[in-house]
Amino acid sequence: MAVRVGILGATGAVGQRFIQLLDDHPTFELAALTASESSAGKRYDEAAKWRVNTPIPDDVAAMEVGSTDPADVSDDIDLLFSSLPSSVAAEVEPEFLEAGYVVSSNSSNDRMAPDVPLTIPEINPEHLDLIEVQRDERGWDGALVKNPNCSTITMVPTLAALDQFGLERVDVTTLQAVSGAGYDGVTSMEIIDNAIPHIGGEDEKMETESRKLLGSFDGAEVALHGAEVNASCNRIPTLDGHLESVFADLADDASPEDVAAAMREYPGVDLPSAPEQLIHVFEDEFRPQPRLDRDRGDGMQISAGGIQSTDHGVKYNCLAHNTIRGAAGASVLNGELLAQEGWI
Repeated sequence: MAVRVGILGATGAVGQRFIQLLDDHPTFELAALTASESSAGKRYDEAAKWRVNTPIPDDVAAMEVGSTDPADVSDDIDLLFSSLPSSVAAEVEPEFLEAGYVVSSNSSNDRMAPDVPLTIPEINPEHLDLIEVQRDERGWDGALVKNPNCSTITMVPTLAALDQFGLERVDVTTLQAVSGAGYDGVTSMEIIDNAIPHIGGEDEKMETESRKLLGSFDGAEVALHGAEVNASCNRIPTLDGHLESVFADLADDASPEDVAAAMREYPGVDLPSAPEQLIHVFEDEFRPQPRLDRDRGDGMQISAGGIQSTDHGVKYNCLAHNTIRGAAGASVLNGELLAQEGWI
């Protein structure tokens, strides 16, 4: 039986990625689209300025956009994907949760809330059990699950593979694509022939979300991982694909060959949108590169390369498609995990 799903904030950049990824999905049937009041009541192809590199699916183009209000969303929707701006999501998502909806959200609000699962299915699926804590503490029948920031999700799978060697400290510098700021986020005059050495709030997201994702869950709460994480996040003039340079201090000796093997062998998950191999490791020291490698695994695979020893551990580069694996694809994957685990 198909799982009926909807998208909150369907006309924006991430909402459009949701539509692209849900087209012909083997489990999910897209049955509801919401947006701002100015778009409500219009056909989707009239409300959205489509910017994804595949056409709007015909059935979606003709769908009527509803308002982002629980009263206007059918109660037979099993799962909602949220791509709302975090300031809006902080007000709207609780209304849907109190109305009993399950929400898989890409919005940044509540990611670090102690009773909200921040989940990457390959890394910490057991954290979904926080839903029981969440329901007890907040008194709602719905459930809220978050995926991490696009820069965090690029790095954390590689760190999870290294944790067996005693991960103690992480220093990371990111080179992030302009699509991560949204269509209107960075003007051409700012970014062409330039790099912007600050992205508001991004350093802190990487530093805190990484430790929660890698933390241990005892059935009641998540204890943050003990590694120190320091991030410096930068915007560069690539369209998609975040490239990151990671320095990881390890308690145990681990050669570049050991690290490469750990990454290649890190297990994936059996979910429709998951790549067969979570991390692809390049031997070519000039890879990964955004233009060449962001679409590996339909944009859901993490790439790594340039692994070298340091005095305290290793350094390497990693890459992921920021609006697929780092945003809409991550939420879809969490939705698939929710369905597989019986939460919807």
